[in-house]
Amino acid sequence: MSSADDTLYDVAIVGYGPAGQVAAALLGQRGLKVYVCERLPDVYQIPRAIALDHEIMRVFQQIGVVQDIEPFTEPFTNSEYYGVDGQLIRRMTMVAPPHPQGYTPSIVFTQPPVERALRARVARLPDVTVALGVEMREIVPDDRGVSLRVDGPCGDSRVVRARYAIACDGGASGVRTQLGIGMEDLDFDEPWLVVDVRVNERGLARLPKVSVQYCEPQRPCTMVIGPGNHRRWEISILPGEDPAHLATADATWKLLSRWLSPQDGELWRQASYRFHALVARQWRQGRVFLAGDAAHMQPPFLGQGMCQGIRDVANLSWKLAAVLAGEVQGAAAQALLDSYGTERQAHVRELTRRIKAVGAVICERDPDKARARDAQLLRDCGGVVPDTPRQDILPRLEEGLLSGKARAGRGSLFPQPWLAGADGQRRRMDEVAGHGWRLVLAPDVAWQPVDPMEGLAIVALTDADDAEGVATGWLRRHECVAALVRPDHYVFGVAPGAGDIAALCEEAGEALGRTAGVASMT
Repeated sequence: MSSADDTLYDVAIVGYGPAGQVAAALLGQRGLKVYVCERLPDVYQIPRAIALDHEIMRVFQQIGVVQDIEPFTEPFTNSEYYGVDGQLIRRMTMVAPPHPQGYTPSIVFTQPPVERALRARVARLPDVTVALGVEMREIVPDDRGVSLRVDGPCGDSRVVRARYAIACDGGASGVRTQLGIGMEDLDFDEPWLVVDVRVNERGLARLPKVSVQYCEPQRPCTMVIGPGNHRRWEISILPGEDPAHLATADATWKLLSRWLSPQDGELWRQASYRFHALVARQWRQGRVFLAGDAAHMQPPFLGQGMCQGIRDVANLSWKLAAVLAGEVQGAAAQALLDSYGTERQAHVRELTRRIKAVGAVICERDPDKARARDAQLLRDCGGVVPDTPRQDILPRLEEGLLSGKARAGRGSLFPQPWLAGADGQRRRMDEVAGHGWRLVLAPDVAWQPVDPMEGLAIVALTDADDAEGVATGWLRRHECVAALVRPDHYVFGVAPGAGDIAALCEEAGEALGRTAGVASMT
């Protein structure tokens, strides 16, 4: 039996993992009517992702869940890389304070309670409908919208209609498959065993106090320090080994015997995976968009998988909202929506390339080549291993909705300083200036638009307000007096001098099809 839902939704989201949850929250906060369907009846109870970064915390700030998830997070420890003969060859760290986004730059977390906090936030949004334990069976896009056939747990079926749809339904995406969108292989395919252990005090005393990459040709592996007593191992599966057998408790404990015995903790999860590097050939087909694992998969060596999915929907959500609200229309609206795939696909490709380079250091199987790798890394640093902040590896945007003037700072993630308000209280910039378009001015830059710019927040910095120099230092390093920041916190463009600011704003307005500059940017 099939029935039609009379509601016309603005956006339908298929899949309710972290990317789907964040998309629902961001769109629902803007008052859009959102429908979400998810096959599982509840949050997956076993942790999969383990790492977040400060960019994602800034998105969580926008959603309003930071305080709810902080109890389930801890700062990421340093990661030390050890070579063939046990010598230190690389050290990955965090950006030193003051932290540029207002949060600890690298974080470990426990996924199930964080997802529950995200879902609880979405549940408070009156215009978001979430259907759990149902399955999307068919998606039919047309020129005016998208129809979804959704089957319930009792065999009932309904048709849901929306103006746009986002596929957040994972690496085996049914949406992507039905649309016939292929995946491009970026040349990484290796089997690994992922093991999560709740370690007791005796076991913790035996383990390293930092996360470790064992770059050993006989069996590359990783140990990550998670929150509390959670420790994760990622262990390479060798040719000829049976992944299913290695995932049994006895075989897993044998692999862990270098560090722990069964008396030192309890297995929380052990599962074999193939680590891939894949990217969808199309990220948009008409009114349907791919996001998260449906659009890309990358090796786990920098813990960026979940972060990338949230970057996707943070990029897409404000663009969809602008088009649905009629703020951007016609050809400019289509160009804005197309910029999602342009920006995110290029970013994913570049970050995957960098992650693969990190993986090449870890995964070298030839002992002679591994020893040569170690020697080269130590020669490059003069024998003194430097600290390399993980955030230095993240690329900026290089194409898409950006100024045509390729100045330093364009496409970068703009920092979020703590600003001192008139009441003496320090607040993060987004709490003061909102999450729309913002024009950030260096101290002592006097500039006002000729006509009022409705919706464009102007942040006029002073050295006293930005006491830590986070934003003023950014402007100084990039040799500019102003930065025009998009709703997703990426820099549209910068102005080297006060005389360049008006042209920068006009360029953004023209890109969005607005002859009056950015007067109505929100």
